[in-house]
Amino acid sequence: MAGCSEVFILAAMAHDRYEAICNPLHYMRIMNKYVCSQLVIGAWIVGFIYALINTLPLLNAHFCGPNKINHFSCEPPPVLDLSCTDTFTNKLLLHTSAMLVGLITFSFNLVSYIHIISTILRIRSAEGRRKAFSTCSSHLIVVVLFYSTGLFRYLRPNSASLEVLDRLFSIQYSILTPMLNPIIYSLKNREVQAALGKTLGKFRFLK
Repeated sequence: MAGCSEVFILAAMAHDRYEAICNPLHYMRIMNKYVCSQLVIGAWIVGFIYALINTLPLLNAHFCGPNKINHFSCEPPPVLDLSCTDTFTNKLLLHTSAMLVGLITFSFNLVSYIHIISTILRIRSAEGRRKAFSTCSSHLIVVVLFYSTGLFRYLRPNSASLEVLDRLFSIQYSILTPMLNPIIYSLKNREVQAALGKTLGKFRFLK
């Protein structure tokens, strides 16, 4: 549920960056508090529906063997691997819904950034292009981190040699990326940059 909601929130943020860069004069009117709250509520509703779609079919599955998952979190793929009944339908539904959600949100992000980059390239001054790009750079970093690790988690081939990497990637998109969000989005703040510079300077001095 949280992962699905996050990809829709990332898509909503891409729309926010699009309006800020491509329609700056109308930004405050378009992206008002009401619209932002509706986007967030919609993302959580879709996430809840996604969770129901993939959780309810599990009620018909039977577990008669080991009860320990080979994973760090109780996600559907490792849980389905413990079932002693046929889980083809469950896995098909899981991968289909994940692909559908991923393609919709990724396409929305892609289209938004095509327009954003096109607008940035039309800015004449180098300083103007730099400021415009810095507006969406943090969001772009989070999108790349989340989608690259999330897609590997759900679309990787079944292989025992990839299980360790699979668990590490699941930590990346489910724990580390959300934890890094405040840091990534704060890097544009001058005070944060100054504090980071001082910290890195201390590490150089210790060496």
